[in-house]
Amino acid sequence: MTALAKRIGLMLGLPAVLFALWWFGSAGSTDFYRPPLQRILVAFKETWFGSRIVDDVLPSLARLAVGYAVAVAFGVALGTAIGLSPRLRALVEPVLEFLRAIPPPVVVPVLMLFAGIGDLMKVLVIVSGALWPVLLNTVEGVRAVDEILLDTSRSYGVRGLNRLRYTILPAASPQIFTGARQSLSIAIILMVISEMFAASSGLGFTVVQFQRGFQIPEMWSGVLLLGLLGVALAALFRLVEHRVLAWYHGQRQAHRSW
Repeated sequence: MTALAKRIGLMLGLPAVLFALWWFGSAGSTDFYRPPLQRILVAFKETWFGSRIVDDVLPSLARLAVGYAVAVAFGVALGTAIGLSPRLRALVEPVLEFLRAIPPPVVVPVLMLFAGIGDLMKVLVIVSGALWPVLLNTVEGVRAVDEILLDTSRSYGVRGLNRLRYTILPAASPQIFTGARQSLSIAIILMVISEMFAASSGLGFTVVQFQRGFQIPEMWSGVLLLGLLGVALAALFRLVEHRVLAWYHGQRQAHRSW
């Protein structure tokens, strides 16, 4: 068996077992709130393979993409500035700790007052929570850059933006990607939460509407779709990470072979 086949088997083995347990464990269920998986899959096909893809799924993904991109960009920029300047870190750290302690769902009513109930509010909710893992990991990644590496780049005349681009950010990028991975799962959760408030479309809005209308198989199908989207986005992120950090993974593999 090849290494790729082993990796695929390990990745799909547990989900396949859990799916089989769910299928056979719920097969004879007559509980209104816990329908058989077969009914949920039928509702999944009827609900999501139609106009709801355009009306609900795509708007949710668009808000998620914008909010996540803003959170990563702002987190990396601010985190780099704070990591490079001890004075700036001492100045902003109390404020950052105060803001980080506020749960993002709590600020939804506040954001609704200032940003309305449209897409801007939903994007800001995503940014308000997804920002922190990227920001904090960037700060620590920049502060942990090897002093010898910095001295070497300085001796070769690498300064200013080139020093930032070719020395600091590449050295900090493994930790930055760690924060970005954590932010992705938070962004998905906040995407759903933001759509539960004064919304007329989106996955969160639709799942709540199914629940209020006692359309239980359809509600479970929405939960299943969110889980599948999370898996797909995590796999896509992993592909991007391995491509961007190929040098880092190659370095770690070389150290292991020693």
